[in-house]
Amino acid sequence: MRFYDREYEISILQKNELQSRRSAVFTVLMGRKRVGKTTLIKTALNDCEYAYFLISNDSEEALCLQFKQTLEEQLGIHVDGAVNQFCDLFEVIMKESLNRHFTIILDEFQTLQKVNPAIFRTTKKLWGRYQNGSHLHLITLCSIQPPTRHIFEDTNGQFYGRPSTILILKPFTIKVLRRIFHDYFHDYQNEDLLCLFMITGGVPKYVELLMDAGCYTKEKMLSFVCNQDSYFINEGNDIVSQLFGDKSVTYFSVLHLIASSLDTFHDNGTMMQKKLSVYLDELEKNYQLVSCQKPLFTKAKNPVTAYEISDQFLRFWFYFIGPYQSYVEQGELTLIREKIDEYYNSFTGRTLEQYFRALAMESGHYTLVGGWWSSKGKYEIDMIALNESNHSGLVAEIKRNRHNISLTKLKEKVNALPHKSFDDYRLTLRALSINDMDGLYYDIWNRWFDSVIRFLHRFFCHLVRMKGLLSVIFVPRLLRQNDMPEHQL
Repeated sequence: MRFYDREYEISILQKNELQSRRSAVFTVLMGRKRVGKTTLIKTALNDCEYAYFLISNDSEEALCLQFKQTLEEQLGIHVDGAVNQFCDLFEVIMKESLNRHFTIILDEFQTLQKVNPAIFRTTKKLWGRYQNGSHLHLITLCSIQPPTRHIFEDTNGQFYGRPSTILILKPFTIKVLRRIFHDYFHDYQNEDLLCLFMITGGVPKYVELLMDAGCYTKEKMLSFVCNQDSYFINEGNDIVSQLFGDKSVTYFSVLHLIASSLDTFHDNGTMMQKKLSVYLDELEKNYQLVSCQKPLFTKAKNPVTAYEISDQFLRFWFYFIGPYQSYVEQGELTLIREKIDEYYNSFTGRTLEQYFRALAMESGHYTLVGGWWSSKGKYEIDMIALNESNHSGLVAEIKRNRHNISLTKLKEKVNALPHKSFDDYRLTLRALSINDMDGLYYDIWNRWFDSVIRFLHRFFCHLVRMKGLLSVIFVPRLLRQNDMPEHQL
């Protein structure tokens, strides 16, 4: 698959590269695994002189041996004798950069802390010592996890305040997914797009696997996922193991519990949920794998909250593949495919809601997107998208089948919204189904056209008011002139 998107990130990286020719620059690129960090760097710096090194959880001595070889092969930096400490190699790099410009890319940078916790302290001192006269562009690639955030974002982190730029790379937007699909399969159906979104969530590696394999339809994508040698079969396990290490069994269970609820995992305040609250908080804030859903503008002290797996691939994997590892071990992947076929429509009903919410945020016309439900669960609205600046909004009922949507019932739900929170908003009601997966773009056009009409209406009203004001000012003057004696006229 050819390279897509990332124009903004490429411009930042190339700007930093030019700046580093004058003075040292420290760039941090963070993102989910498989999101394309390495590919982005190599694409942006294609014509630049750099050395790329992937840091593994190995001994420091072994890493130094590999890194030394990399420096010699890729940059021609010769290091005499054996080097057993990373900081010694880094000092060689900093000294070399005093006389020439080059780039060092350290992938999985956070792993160095596991190799030797003292590495960060000594590396930071060396960076501070040589930075002023250096022409080095240091780029560190990191997966999003608590150690990474602590290193760069916490005030007491080892490298807090040191990076010139911190970029967070996200999966492809729906707009980019549509463009990729259009390039590979112009006649794709909305069902195919929904399936691609469900499986990949826009993660470039997953999209690439499907496109390169010629899997452009729902049926081909699902068959590819359920192949015996499929990349996707063990991917969920691999991600959880890499992120959580010794605690992977616990977090695997928590993620499975959330996924098994099909829609959302509700926290009712029971003892079980209270025990899970620590893990849920960790998954949401530190790993960004889970999102906590609350009714928009809720005023309740203890609102009923709902948790869902925000990473689309993991949501799919933990519902359809994770629970059936025995099938995988026995090679009975056809049984997994049967499970997917059986629950596909109900599962993608919620996926469709997430699709439209993502689409609303990507449009740039809304500042707040979420759902709403009453405290007793009588009313529930699938999506409310609000523009807090002009107090307009969209309220939508979302179903796979448009015939299952009643705008009359939706209006009844809207009437139940808290007046203090929503009365200031001009709300448009919409029925959104799988046939309307590009419908929000049309809705944006309608809102733009409506805004023009409102502007013209206000403009003409203003002219009318001005005409009335002029009449008040000048008509009495004319009347007085008409009443003047004839010899004064």
